[in-house]
Amino acid sequence: MGDARSVAPVRWQHARRIARLAAIGTGATVAATAATGGVLLGQARQARRTIPMAEAPPPRCDGVYGARFPGRPLTMVVLGDSSAAGYGVHRRRETPGSLLATGLSRRLHRPVRLHRFAVVGALSAGLKPQVESALEVAPDVAVVLVGGNDVTNRTPPAVAVRYLVDAVRTLRAAGCEVIVGTCPDLGTIRPIQPPLRWLARRWSRQLAAAQTVAVVEAGGRTVSLGDLLGPRFAAEPGRMFAWDRFHPSAEGYAMAAAALLPTVLSALGAVPERRPSLVGLEGVRSLPEAAHEAARHAGTEVSGAQLRGRDRGPGGRWAQLRRRAFFGVGAVPPTGTAADSATLEGTA
Repeated sequence: MGDARSVAPVRWQHARRIARLAAIGTGATVAATAATGGVLLGQARQARRTIPMAEAPPPRCDGVYGARFPGRPLTMVVLGDSSAAGYGVHRRRETPGSLLATGLSRRLHRPVRLHRFAVVGALSAGLKPQVESALEVAPDVAVVLVGGNDVTNRTPPAVAVRYLVDAVRTLRAAGCEVIVGTCPDLGTIRPIQPPLRWLARRWSRQLAAAQTVAVVEAGGRTVSLGDLLGPRFAAEPGRMFAWDRFHPSAEGYAMAAAALLPTVLSALGAVPERRPSLVGLEGVRSLPEAAHEAARHAGTEVSGAQLRGRDRGPGGRWAQLRRRAFFGVGAVPPTGTAADSATLEGTA
């Protein structure tokens, strides 16, 4: 039950059954289905025309951050797609890798050596060569952002998750802590219009939930990005998204880094763990249930947990949900979260 390979296929088998039943109806139903399909195809073509193609690679952000601090540098690698690479910004300090490395060095008071292996346009299937390159630098912690391209390319979730879990297991076997920012909610992207937007939201959340189950089973932690930028984008689209209206802006990446940094610090044992609230979103529950909740609430961390000394219960593996304080300035946390005054920006 805890394996994403057994969870995701069930959902897609259910979806396929619904599709088959819809296609077996009357002639009117078939005509309506065909018409809807035509609308979706037309909207997909329109979205591709509206969202510009990549013009230039994102700035390189590799290097040592916080070199003034004493001690051996902690090695961090960033893997995944264009969101991990920082496409859409023009300064290295605005990339998620730079933001995270700067935040880590300042909070740990030690140097952080950053290597970015993320590739613009990468699918989950492209993680293997990135992981192989990452292992050559003996990373202490890896941050992975992937999934959006799997949704837009209609990669079956079970396939995408299989590549992701292989990457997490390989990194964990090498002693590397792994934090995965799960698939963002593509239903927040304005160039994608309803009803395609509604399907994009559903597909995104399905993949995010499957990613969470697989990553936690493999020994990693996840942070749901979901519609983290959605409310702010609706209010301030010019600030939160880049010129292409698809990738985050510098402020959007700062918000994502603010959500990820506390979990990175926790994975490294750098922050004391408080007992989570027993009411509301936080708490221990079965991993599938935790994954579903996290996919619906952006900024939620999911990690493995024990209950009464056991890793598993009747519903599968136990998981801990946490709503951590967002760290950073330049990114305003959603209402109800605590902010930290320390900046994430800086130079290597």
